Amino acid sequence: MVVPLEPEVKILQVTESAIRLDKYLAKEYPDLSRSRLQKLIEQGYVLVNEYGAKPSQRLNVGDKIYVALPPPEQVSLIAEHIPLNVVYEDNDILVIDKPAGLVVHPSPGHTAHTLVNALLARCPSLADFGDAMRPGIVHRLDRDTSGLIIIAKNSSAQQYIINQFKARSVSKGYLVLVKGKLTPNQGIIEAPIGRDPSDRKRMAVVDGGRQARTSYKVKQYLDGYTLLEVNTETGRTHQIRVHLSAIGYPVVGDPVYGVRSAYVKRQFVHAYRLGFRLPATGEYREFICELPSDLKQAMRLIAGVQV
Repeated sequence: MVVPLEPEVKILQVTESAIRLDKYLAKEYPDLSRSRLQKLIEQGYVLVNEYGAKPSQRLNVGDKIYVALPPPEQVSLIAEHIPLNVVYEDNDILVIDKPAGLVVHPSPGHTAHTLVNALLARCPSLADFGDAMRPGIVHRLDRDTSGLIIIAKNSSAQQYIINQFKARSVSKGYLVLVKGKLTPNQGIIEAPIGRDPSDRKRMAVVDGGRQARTSYKVKQYLDGYTLLEVNTETGRTHQIRVHLSAIGYPVVGDPVYGVRSAYVKRQFVHAYRLGFRLPATGEYREFICELPSDLKQAMRLIAGVQV
């Protein structure tokens, strides 16, 4: 199946004045060259306050910049027979235990070997409804987060699950290992999350960010570490990792917000519990999957060795 990629659209709010448009965008898009950004501005992919602009235009505090980065013209979505750990399946949904390292859906940087490619091989009918690049996807997990994810097999089931996420009636539980002894043994972190003004590739707790709420409960204290059960009431980008780092307890194995570890090669975050109502019956069901082998091994090593 060949489908067009949608443009990546962002709206940026200017917080400093007298800076050139092309220079401002170079800070927001460090992976793009200045000349590339200048061409995008000249070709009309960038608007300032909904009007066309020039690379040399000076910005004012409060200006809104609309950026629509053009994607490749198209991408081929190919069904791939990638093994999947199916926890539950009926005529409406699948619940998958996603392994770490597997990207959920194709994007300009990952056009193959994703969960969607695997799903098309298992359920070819997914290609017949919804977003062409995200058939059946109703929520996502970071590439290096393992655990449970729901896939809808038809449009009515997809909307039914989406409505539950919007109503915040889906129960999500994560097992997370952090550095340090977190006290008290349970609590709530409520702090707004937005783009880090000093590094636009990262998220951070910032004034004016989107409301975010995370609760936690200690499951086990180790020697210098804490295993947590974490629940997210909102679904902000990198929410768990950002919130725990902000209160001084970084996630083990997380190279962006946390602390690297010799015993785990990725962030110690596992979506172990997922509860929601089934589209067919309205019955509430809760699914649980245990820690994968790499995180179990990390626990054994950390429990016996001071990192």
